[in-house]
Amino acid sequence: MMRYSVAAGRALGALGAVSRGVARVSLATSSRVLQPVVAADTDTIGCRRFRSTSTGYNELARERAKTVTSFYNQSAIDVCAEKPSVRLTPTTMLYSGKSPDGSHVLSSAKYLQMELPVRIAHRVKGFRSLPFIIGCNPTILQVHELYIRAYHMLSDFPPITDLEAEGRYCKLVRQLLDDHKDVVTMLAEGFRESRKHIQDEALIRNFLDTTLTSRLGIRMLATHHIALHEDNPDFVGIICTRLSPKKIIEKWVDFARRLCEHQYGCSPRVRINGHVAARFPFIPLPLDYILPELLKNAMRATMESHLDTPHNAPDLVVTIANNDIDFVIRISDRGGGIPHSILDKVLDYHFTTAEESNQDPRMSNLFGIITNNGPQSGPMHGFGFGLPTSVAYAEYLGGSLTVQSMQGIGTDVYLRLRHIDGKGESFRI
Repeated sequence: MMRYSVAAGRALGALGAVSRGVARVSLATSSRVLQPVVAADTDTIGCRRFRSTSTGYNELARERAKTVTSFYNQSAIDVCAEKPSVRLTPTTMLYSGKSPDGSHVLSSAKYLQMELPVRIAHRVKGFRSLPFIIGCNPTILQVHELYIRAYHMLSDFPPITDLEAEGRYCKLVRQLLDDHKDVVTMLAEGFRESRKHIQDEALIRNFLDTTLTSRLGIRMLATHHIALHEDNPDFVGIICTRLSPKKIIEKWVDFARRLCEHQYGCSPRVRINGHVAARFPFIPLPLDYILPELLKNAMRATMESHLDTPHNAPDLVVTIANNDIDFVIRISDRGGGIPHSILDKVLDYHFTTAEESNQDPRMSNLFGIITNNGPQSGPMHGFGFGLPTSVAYAEYLGGSLTVQSMQGIGTDVYLRLRHIDGKGESFRI
């Protein structure tokens, strides 16, 4: 927890940039407030006192270091981070999601009130495990602050005993979901800015996998609770009782084709085959994160490899395979395949290979600027985070995402996800 003490001397020099993003940070959470930094003393008429440059720098550096290290001194979070999280199966969420008297809403709220602070405390602990010089990056520190603030706001909420209190809690949860909607983008930016300080890429990969999948789980639980208030015959919370993979694929095909047409003037056609009539209970939310990323990559690869004949670009083929244990979605393109030289890197987070990441569409996202204002701006875009994040999400859901490339021809991506009511063991959220 106190790793910052080792690297503090080296990191203080980097804190000049940090001060712009952190110097005036304060967490308005009852009495637990991070005090803002006073950048310079002023005299009674508001003018800066004259003092030696070295003295002023040393005092300013001490103030900045004090503010940053206060992120690491949160005793309540330390205690909460030692508690285990209680993960639910989607089946439990499905069959406890409705009751005649509405008691399921109160039960869900009470579970969230106990569970969310624990999960957020775990994430704060994760930020503290980062090398101090990386944790001091202003953008990463801003995300760190968001989690600390969320922890205190949720922990300070009084016990939920009736529907009126539950309504106020719902409002708070909605606010926090909105506050955290850009966390993936912010983390991508922060690690890109810090790439020269990254020495142990395995540590950073583990941090990102854990942080992003935990974030997905938190958002699924919170969104599920909010959705319990809605009267939708095909849904129990966020669980669609009759999900059609064909329909959700068609939705994101339309989205990706619009982006492609905006960029290239046209887009490849998409054919969907296989078990197109399949329907089963599943959660659309993770598919809404993963499918647009895979389809955008496939379309970009196709168009980039057929720039001379864009109106005759080969079709994408999406195949659905359904069975008793899981279902598979295969996206096949004729975009020339992934070069041998980068095939091993294609599923890595490319915060340290920004130059290489422009060589292949799967290592960066040409549509990043366009999608900043689109429906997928929050979950994944830009900086080479799309595919590795999709892999982490698929594995979190008990499945997998694999890439098979035929250099000179094209690429097949296989998304395999476990049924929530299948014969095999279900995943937990």
